[in-house]
Amino acid sequence: MDDGFCVIEFLDGPEGPLSDYIHIFANPAYERHAGISDVVGQRLRQMVSPTAADDWAARYRQVLESGTPIRFERELEETGRFLSLSSYRIEPAEQRRVAVMFQDVSGRRRAEMELRELNRTLETRVADEQARFMEAEEILRQSQKMEAVGQLTGGLAHDFNNLLAGISGSLEMIGTRLAQGRAGEVDKYLSAAQGATRRAASLTHRLLAFARRQTLDPRPLDMNELLTDLVELVQRTVGPGIEVEAVAAAGLWPTLVDTNQLENAILNLCINARDAMEGGGRITIETGNKWIDAATARQRDLEEGQYATVCVSDTGTGIPRELLDKVFDPFFTTKPIGEGTGLGLSMVYGFARQSNGHVRIYSEEGRGTMVCLYLPRYRGDAQDEEAEVPANGAAVSIADGRHILVIDDEALVRMLVVDALEDMGIASAEAGTGPEGLALLERMERIDLLITDVGLPGGLNGREVADRAREMRPGLKVLFITGYAENAALNHGHIGPGTRVLTKPFSVADLKSRIDSLLD
Repeated sequence: MDDGFCVIEFLDGPEGPLSDYIHIFANPAYERHAGISDVVGQRLRQMVSPTAADDWAARYRQVLESGTPIRFERELEETGRFLSLSSYRIEPAEQRRVAVMFQDVSGRRRAEMELRELNRTLETRVADEQARFMEAEEILRQSQKMEAVGQLTGGLAHDFNNLLAGISGSLEMIGTRLAQGRAGEVDKYLSAAQGATRRAASLTHRLLAFARRQTLDPRPLDMNELLTDLVELVQRTVGPGIEVEAVAAAGLWPTLVDTNQLENAILNLCINARDAMEGGGRITIETGNKWIDAATARQRDLEEGQYATVCVSDTGTGIPRELLDKVFDPFFTTKPIGEGTGLGLSMVYGFARQSNGHVRIYSEEGRGTMVCLYLPRYRGDAQDEEAEVPANGAAVSIADGRHILVIDDEALVRMLVVDALEDMGIASAEAGTGPEGLALLERMERIDLLITDVGLPGGLNGREVADRAREMRPGLKVLFITGYAENAALNHGHIGPGTRVLTKPFSVADLKSRIDSLLD
């Protein structure tokens, strides 16, 4: 036999009945596999340690007593060999004999141990490599961040320097003309400064839209209702050389969205489409319903579910594949300097994400581009937005006896608001911090409206001041003034009934219009 083989006979010993055994037969392969010669006639407890003897005896005694064969692997410590053994009882049981067949499997066991050690060290090496990779990835990410910051600040500096030059130059010319007694020539400089201010506000608004910090006023909307008026506006904007068509999906789901910001986003997409079709072409604005499954939702960083979509496609030059990943970066543009801020698509992206949706772009060079906005389905009916009183700058007819509390830490803004209220014939009280404003509120016999900045010093922001004021005066109407950056204090731009938001910088006419709509 190639396998080692022996027969053992159990003996009673000092350690108890059947606690020892003697080898009564062994084949020539025994020594080859076990590494022990002349085993016949040797007793177990003469060959191995007491602890090992107890284990070997217990295993084979179980076979003798139960008659059930066993198979196991064990190291023979005296020779350092690993053995694969099988054992069975020799009948009759009264002979107290057990047969054992075995093989030396030391080579296989060493290979297994080496493999386990290799796996253990491999895990360590992989972990070390992963740590180095993550460190390199973080360095790359920081480098990309710094590149984006450089691009961002460079674009901001270019655009704001142009705007500031227009504002400061206009103000200097106003001062010069007034000193010369030529007041009649002041109007054009006033118009220029106001225009530059509006463009600066628009630039800031687009930048913060990308950062998802603009203040939104979402309302239920059927986007098909926008298409008729929007197509006319787009057609006037892009000119007669480009055909504009709308495709309205039947049964379009409503969505909860800021209508004005949605119109701005679609208009931005159409302007980009126009710029990509210098020789003319066609712009298509198309709505639709989309169901996003779990796998697609994970790929696009969306919630699984139903979405209403609006897509703007063109027949222009398309976008090279290597630039598609950059088109939503702020201030990234392929247009020459002075012909684009690079904020159009980044604003659209920020608006979509802040509205719990997403934006996707598809493009093929020479064939055109399509940009699609995905907005979550609203489980309700679309309703018309509240109509606001037109801003005409005139005093409201309901001003008599009204009292308004103004809270703003910026003295200049506070002065402008109070002066505007005085022009409207409305009495006002003012405070520079939230605690001061609440103290005034306690002493006021009547208050019809609270106007408060969102970012206030003194431990209370504007939202907290409004909440406490409504505890003191239930149903109090509130007009928030925000500089966008404090948007998180306004529940991420979402506001409740009896509340309006006015973003800085604002015109006095807009201020009066908001006040009028709240008091009426």
